[in-house]
Amino acid sequence: MRYKRLPQDFIVEEQITLPNSERGQYALYRVQKQGVTTLTVQRDIAEQLGRSRSDIQFPALKDRRSFAVQHVSIQGTGPGSISGDGFEATFIGRGSRPLGPQDITGNRFTIVLRDLLPDEAAALPDRLLQLAARGAPNYFDDQRFGSFSPGNTPIGKLILLRDAEGALRSYLTHPYAGDPGKVRRFKSTAQELWPNWQALFEEAPRPSNFRSVLTYLRDHPLSSAEQNRTTYRKAINLITPRLLAIYVQAYQSLVWNRIAAQYISAQSAGIVDAIQIAGESFVIHRAPCTLRTRSTMIALPNHRARYSDPTIADIVTTVLAQEGLMLGDMKARILKQAYLPKNSRPLLMFPEDIATSSVEIDDLAPGRHKCSVTFTLTRGSYATLLIKTLDQHTE
Repeated sequence: MRYKRLPQDFIVEEQITLPNSERGQYALYRVQKQGVTTLTVQRDIAEQLGRSRSDIQFPALKDRRSFAVQHVSIQGTGPGSISGDGFEATFIGRGSRPLGPQDITGNRFTIVLRDLLPDEAAALPDRLLQLAARGAPNYFDDQRFGSFSPGNTPIGKLILLRDAEGALRSYLTHPYAGDPGKVRRFKSTAQELWPNWQALFEEAPRPSNFRSVLTYLRDHPLSSAEQNRTTYRKAINLITPRLLAIYVQAYQSLVWNRIAAQYISAQSAGIVDAIQIAGESFVIHRAPCTLRTRSTMIALPNHRARYSDPTIADIVTTVLAQEGLMLGDMKARILKQAYLPKNSRPLLMFPEDIATSSVEIDDLAPGRHKCSVTFTLTRGSYATLLIKTLDQHTE
């Protein structure tokens, strides 16, 4: 089974409740995009309108490798339409406030599954219904972990450990999956030049946040251990706040995945399979789950989280201990403008409003078949994860 062979093979439409207000101070737009990230669209809109990025608010990010329909709010007024490379935004009304994640009720997906054997294609409708009844683990999927550098400690973990120097070195020298070529080349050079700030500054891409960080480091030479610690902490806070939030939240999500996996294993009597997320194996259950498990919510690990279920509480302690952390460490204490979310996440996800198309010959895989599946997931759940589970899920 394969998916995302073509951008139109993966369609996601945001379902949202808009804060409509005829005299609202925010212009609301419906955005269609393909082949570009939501952050790129945000930047392009800001540049076209001569606004700051903070004036352009998307309530959620959508996968670059998809055809996505989502929404954006723009403070003040805006034109009837805005278009750019890979996107088109259409004015749909005014709002009383900027859009936020709380406005999204879910996402509707239509996904073309390709490279299917005839029996595999024929079984898809029943397998989807089984998943709808049984549920699938509500893990964070690969998209959440684009800031991870294989073989290196996640930068978010270094921040939580208050290792500002290590986090800064990771930011400047470790390649991430989404880095463009010029950034990868710079980071490779930075590994050799560290900590020659002037040389690193001269090598840094223009423009880039790297240059802002390196300017500060260049102007504040290292001296005593205490002064160095202060310098590194001030430098790390010069990284774009949204990036810092992505780093710490990605690590928090990894810890949540591990907690959820251990809980599912404990509840599944060994009847499990496994899927891969960011190079790590996570269990998926095969047996029907209990009513209690169906409704289980697990708090994202943070310094104020409380776990009333003793089993979950013990697992949280164990998982964090394996990372050299305690719950009280789950706060980005060295950061000024980035925080760990404090909400809870359902252990399982249940696809709704399922539909499947007729089976056709796959035009991209001779001798194989294709079929499109459509379903709705609640906000924050990953359709890619459901497809992974579907691919692994057999009786």
